[in-house]
Parts: sequence; C-alpha cells; structure tokens
Amino acid sequence: MEKQYLTVTALTKYIKRKFDTDSHLKNVWLQAEISNFNHHSRGHMYFTLKDQNARISAVMFASQNRYLKFKPENGMKVLVRGDLSVYEPQGQYQIYVQSMQPDGIGALFLAYEELKKKLEFEGLFNQERKRPIPKFPNRIAIITSPTGAAVRDIITTLKRRYPNARRTIFPVSVQGEQAAPSIVRAIQFANKINQFDTIIVGRGGGSIEELWAFNEEVVARAIASSKIPVISAVGHETDFTVSDFVADLRAPTPTAAAELAVPSILDLKKQLLTDTNRLQQTLQYRLNSYKDRLRSLNQAYAFKYPIHLTRQKEQDLDRHVQRLNRTIKTYFRQKQTELNQSQKRLFTFKPMSMVLQQSQELSYKKNRLNQAIKKEITNQNSQFQNQLNKLSILNPLETMKRGYSITFKGDEIIKSTRQVAEGDALKISIKDGLIDCQVSGIETKEENSYD
Repeated sequence: MEKQYLTVTALTKYIKRKFDTDSHLKNVWLQAEISNFNHHSRGHMYFTLKDQNARISAVMFASQNRYLKFKPENGMKVLVRGDLSVYEPQGQYQIYVQSMQPDGIGALFLAYEELKKKLEFEGLFNQERKRPIPKFPNRIAIITSPTGAAVRDIITTLKRRYPNARRTIFPVSVQGEQAAPSIVRAIQFANKINQFDTIIVGRGGGSIEELWAFNEEVVARAIASSKIPVISAVGHETDFTVSDFVADLRAPTPTAAAELAVPSILDLKKQLLTDTNRLQQTLQYRLNSYKDRLRSLNQAYAFKYPIHLTRQKEQDLDRHVQRLNRTIKTYFRQKQTELNQSQKRLFTFKPMSMVLQQSQELSYKKNRLNQAIKKEITNQNSQFQNQLNKLSILNPLETMKRGYSITFKGDEIIKSTRQVAEGDALKISIKDGLIDCQVSGIETKEENSYD
C-alpha cells in the first residue's frame, strides 16, 4: 500500500481545526503566573502563563487589553479567560486572552460574571423593559454616601444645570457589609413616597471590593423593581457593575449622571430665545402678508364702486337666467321630439303582432324538432338491432349451440394437429360444459381438404 505523506502546513491546519471546533477549549479560565511579558508597540500583549509544572503562550490583543484596570508585570498572579487555538506559522498552541484580573480579586470577579449571566438570562438587561428618563424632572432622589465627593459633584451639577429641580439626598453606606441593604431600603423608600421623577444611585470610584455593593443581587433586583426610572452612576468611566446593566440608564460618572438627569437651563434659555425669535419672525411675516392682502382688498373695484358692481352683477344674473330658460325650453323640445319618434316606431312595428308571429313560428319549429328527434331515435334503434344481430351471428357460443366445439391445451386453443402429440391432455368446450380427454392418435390432413 502506497504511503500518503502530509505537508507540515496541512497537519497544522488539521490540528487547528480540531482546537477551534472543541467546545471545551472555548471560554477557558486559567489561574497562572505571568512571565516573558512584552507589550508590543502596536498595543498587543505577548506573555507566558505558567505554574509549577507547565507553561502556555498567551496573547491579549489591544482591543481587549485597553480596558485593563492594572498593568500586567512578570511574576504577577492573574486569572484569565480566553479561547485556545493554534498559531499556524510556528505550529504552537496558545491562549487568546479575552479578559484578565489580578488573582487577589478572582473570586469576586467570578461571582460578578455569574450574577451577570443569571440576570441577563432573566431579561433584566433587556432594553425593552427600560424606561426613558423624564426630560424636565421636578424632584430627584439622590441615593449615595452623604460625605463622599460623588454627592457634591451631583448636587453642584444639578444646581448649575437645572436649579428648578428639587433635590433630596438619601444617605446610605456605599461599601461594607451594610451597604447593599442600606441601598435597597433607600430605593424602596423613595418609591414608597412616590414624589420623585428620577432616582440617581451610585458612588465615586474605587477598587472592585469597594464597588461590590453595586454588584449584589438584592441591589440589582431593587433597581429593576423600581417604579421610578433609575440612573446608575458607579465609579469611573471604565468601571462596570451589575447595577449599571439593570438600571434604566448608565452614567459613566456621578457628574455625568447629574448631566443626564436634567437639561441645561442655559441651553433651554438659548433654545427659548431662538424659538421666540423664530415665532416673532413668523408672526411678522404673516402680519405683513395679511396687511398686503387687506391693502389689495381696499383697492379692489368692488369696495371702491359697490353700486356699479351690484348693477353689473344684476345684469349678469338676468343674462344667465335668460340663457338658462332658453336651454331648458330647447331641452324639453328635443325630448318631446324623441318621444314622438319613439311612439311612431312603436305603432309601425306593432310589437304584439310580432310577438304573436314569433310565437307561432316557435311552435312550428318545436313540432319539427320533436319529429326529427323521434325519427333519429327510430333510426338509432334500428342500427343498434342490426349490430346486435351481427354480434349474435359472430358469437362463438351461438356456433357451439349448433354442435360445434373448441379444443384447448391448457389455455391455448388448438387449431392444428401440429399443436398436439400423443398422450397430451386436452379439454373440449361444448355448449353445456367441458370434456377432459387424452390424445391417443393423430391424423393429419392437407390444408383446404374437406375429405
């Protein structure tokens, strides 16, 4: 058997397809130590992940590593998530890292990802269930720490942008064991009062442990259950919590939350001034247009000489009445003429006489048709009887009644002595049955001989 050799490229492609189609090599979580770290000038990160007994090459492209909140270094222990595949030019397998966290907060990060998946599956992140933030709120509830920088930024921004809105602070703990229950109680109490148009809930930046209260399931469900639209403002722009995904609107910072919650009064004044000017221009244009129209009407002949116009219209009316009368008379004369002509034609043609004549002709044709049908039936019956007689004469059964018979060998009709041999079993069909017989002798005569 001839051996079939593969190229290295073909073998590598085959192995890569095996890696890419194996679901166990997708979304793999690893706990390892970084070594040989290299941050390429194009933004990509190349490094090795190792433990005591093994190592694997890793790459994290710039599109993924730009959101890292820490700087990876050699010797750092990390938790990574990625897909395994083969780098064909070198024929080596490696992990393509999608996300990476320091190992110290790995448990929290895993809990965060699990809760995200759970609530997303329940539909709490769906855009369809989220409500719009009121454009001009009267009262805003601010749920945050009363001593942090976030509350000062929110209040300062609200006062500057839209001082008409009343602000109510609900002081809560934003980190620690009591933070989550404190935030939940404040959201529920704001809904119970039912006097607010918008709720802002959040805090300033911090580590994942410090922001963890806003990753608690009870807080996420309280935000989702709120009847008042909620703006989530937790941490900095790169910080994402479960509360951000559940809220009706996510703000990158507390200051941005205040800007999203209210319009700018300066912008409103500018818009109002613009609309006022546009309205005045429109009104002035219409006023000038009406003035021009009124001026034209005042200069019109009808208003200058109304008596002359009235006399002229009276004469026009008389002329139209006369024309109408002439038209009516002409119309009636024409219709009267048409009626007279119709009556003459009716009298000339005498329709009753024509109806009588046509009835007599119809009766005559009906009698002729009946006679023709009877004659045709008689002819057809005669032809049918003749055909029946011919069939009867040609019927072999009739022939058999006169003493003739038909001989069979099996299903074959015997017409010649050459079809049988001595000892053959035959059947003879006569008019009243069948006779079984056996050939004991054969005598052949010449054809056309009647001896």
